[in-house]
Amino acid sequence: MNNFDWHSDQITKSTPVDKGYRNTQNVRRFLKEVCGSNFRFDRKFMDWVKNGEPKTMGDVASEWLRREKV
Repeated sequence: MNNFDWHSDQITKSTPVDKGYRNTQNVRRFLKEVCGSNFRFDRKFMDWVKNGEPKTMGDVASEWLRREKV
């Protein structure tokens, strides 16, 4: 089984967040495309992304957008 390369593999909303997840420029580009140019990582959000619960990159984008509406 090949590990997902967070630096260069194509990220989609269905890409699972695995234990090898990294906050790379590739991830930032994807999230800025989906969430808009105001996308930023913060510590609490990064902790949520890496909490070990099953999620996809679509879930990550949706959660960021939900937090921004608060």
